[in-house]
Amino acid sequence: MSHQESDFELDPYVPKELQNLGAEHRPATTLSRRSFIKISGFVGGGLVLGVGISTSRTATAQDSGAVFEANPYVQIRPDNTIIIFSKNPDVGQGVKTAMPMIVAEELDADWEQVTVEQADIDQTRYGRQMAGGSTSIPSNWMPLRQAGATARAMLVSAAAIELAVDEGSLSTDAGYVVHQASNRRVAYGDLAEAAAGLPVPDAGSVALKDRSEWKLLGQRIPGVDNVKIVTGEPLYGIDHRLPDMVFATLLRAPVIGARPVSANLDHVKSLPGVTDAFLVEGVGNPLDFSIGSTDPAMLSSVAIVANSTWSAFKAKDQLTVDWDESGAASDSWSDTVAEAVRLGAQDGAESLADKGDVDAAFADAGSTAEGFYTYPFASHAPLEPQNCTAWFRDGSIEIWAPTQTPTRAVSEVAQLLELPSERVTVHQLRGGGGFGRRLSNDSVCEAAWLARELGVPVKVQWSREDDMTFDQYRPGGFHSFKAALDSAGKLSAWQDHFVTFGRNDRPVTAANLSPQEFPINAVGNARVTQTLLPSGIPTGFWRAPGANALAFAIQCFLHECSVAAGR
Repeated sequence: MSHQESDFELDPYVPKELQNLGAEHRPATTLSRRSFIKISGFVGGGLVLGVGISTSRTATAQDSGAVFEANPYVQIRPDNTIIIFSKNPDVGQGVKTAMPMIVAEELDADWEQVTVEQADIDQTRYGRQMAGGSTSIPSNWMPLRQAGATARAMLVSAAAIELAVDEGSLSTDAGYVVHQASNRRVAYGDLAEAAAGLPVPDAGSVALKDRSEWKLLGQRIPGVDNVKIVTGEPLYGIDHRLPDMVFATLLRAPVIGARPVSANLDHVKSLPGVTDAFLVEGVGNPLDFSIGSTDPAMLSSVAIVANSTWSAFKAKDQLTVDWDESGAASDSWSDTVAEAVRLGAQDGAESLADKGDVDAAFADAGSTAEGFYTYPFASHAPLEPQNCTAWFRDGSIEIWAPTQTPTRAVSEVAQLLELPSERVTVHQLRGGGGFGRRLSNDSVCEAAWLARELGVPVKVQWSREDDMTFDQYRPGGFHSFKAALDSAGKLSAWQDHFVTFGRNDRPVTAANLSPQEFPINAVGNARVTQTLLPSGIPTGFWRAPGANALAFAIQCFLHECSVAAGR
């Protein structure tokens, strides 16, 4: 492996919607990955290292006595403490550990001296900050390596001056620059001030470690939050508390799109611990909600505010609501299955793929196989139900949320509350699972709206039942397969009528089938058609988008084909 590795490409099977989540927040002008590292500033006796995103940005730091902070990735203190900031949300995938490890590897830092902190949400410093599509490591691999390597190069240059030796005679080891010939070692912290005053090398000119030199990457390193997780320290969104905070829960309609007309609010307000209850008008069209949406969205509901989550939940049990269901969805799974079976007996309304001579392949087949496969709508079901804490004050709002798309949350809340984006601050908290559900910020919008209405800090807490009932589901679907196999038992033709769900003449989020899906892309004769059935159910990406449903049906049928061929 060369010292200058090329960037990893994003997985081509990651849906474009996921690759582009947060793209609206990227600075219009960016540097290439080979030259985007900007390092500057010695403040309070430390080396401040920042990786710039915008060409107009310079790194800054502020001295706050013994502790000073700098952004976005690396900070070295005089006591040899190294702080590495993790830019993306961690919802259980481990990036809060993995991303700083990449920086620390190239920095050649002692991991025991590294403190990892969750970065602020700041698109001008970090660009896209999100967790989705398994893109955190591939899209940040080279920038993070260059951040650590550039810092290490500057420390080596500073040591060469201090020790009056050639840079080529120096090496680094676990937070020290080493001159083996004289057996001298200088700690990174002792070099911070001198290194900060040196010219910043071009990121593309700085040598990266060879894989054989790696000390951290590839090793079994415990997660940086493991101790907090197993000891129950406050860490997740559901744990967050603020002084004088109230707790809110919302009763949403039993069918998507219904609106509350009236409720027994006076009775609910009289219940123990309850401080308020009122109707909440929804935002956006719930029949068009999806994880891929960029607009603020929340369902119409009835809000209950109390002095504890338990009081709010208990009061919700006694809430009775008159709902207007005139604009609500009327989906029926049993009716949909019956219609899909009927449609499966014929070709679909739209052609997705048509290549080769499918009819001839079937006529010459040694054997054929047919199968009809169904998979249901599926909830994300993360262990931690949706929640968000918000505090609106002095014309600004501050939010603490376990969201997978924090930069998008900023723009959605700004639009919802009609605020400039600079008046919206989002703190990313660890999420207890996401699997795609937390790509959507409906709970964030709810908390932001209620915080403005109530004028005090508020935590919106969903129940487990809420989370299952008002999910943005992985859509179900149907496949009517036919396959032709030649005399050797190999697949010679593939036919599929894909019955899925759509609105506005296109599949709903995560309900599509790519014409490049296996085995369409691997067989010479293929005919794939599609029919869209109407649906009012909100949908979204589920872990392993597409494959979590398609692979089940396709691979099961391919197994049936092998049985039919006697293999």
